Amino acid sequence: MTYDMLKNALEPLGLRSLGDCPDGDMTITLIGPDEPAFWPIFIASAEYKDGNADPMDRWSLRVLTEIADTLDAEPLFPFGGPPYAPFFTWAKQTGRFWASPIGFLVHDETGLFTSFRGALRWQKPADIGTAPQPCRTCAKPCTAACPVGAFNDGYDVTACKTHVASPAGTTCRTQGCLALRACPVGQGTRLPAQAAFHMEAFL
Repeated sequence: MTYDMLKNALEPLGLRSLGDCPDGDMTITLIGPDEPAFWPIFIASAEYKDGNADPMDRWSLRVLTEIADTLDAEPLFPFGGPPYAPFFTWAKQTGRFWASPIGFLVHDETGLFTSFRGALRWQKPADIGTAPQPCRTCAKPCTAACPVGAFNDGYDVTACKTHVASPAGTTCRTQGCLALRACPVGQGTRLPAQAAFHMEAFL
């Protein structure tokens, strides 16, 4: 399998490589949405339309398993546990993810709006990123964007959920977390309908 083969397999699905993590003589390539192309492709899928639970996880399982079978790789997923695969640890080893000022992972190209649909383990040298951490030269608007200060001292999940579920949290609920949207990296690439889908799953 080559990177060109992987890219050609991922693009029609609205997916992209987010970085490589070394794993002995193997490489784990993290896979996530290529936004905004991803959402229209996903909502046209059978999993989204069938009304059953966890449509995005089921879609990810199907399409990435098919790609892995075609390209002689091993598919890995952040769901289906416990135990759960250590995607957070893998991400920080790619050289393309860092802990942001609000604690969430930030990616060099997708910013705070990053999600993992899965990963592929395959035999090749890892291509470790060399981009500088974007937060170093950023005014850090994410730290002040939350209307209830849910990130002021760690992450107050209860305060976040209570606000998002309330009438005052309509914007967060329908367009996505204001703190994540404040990140200038990759800003504006996640469609509101996709953000709303994730917020509904969060609640």
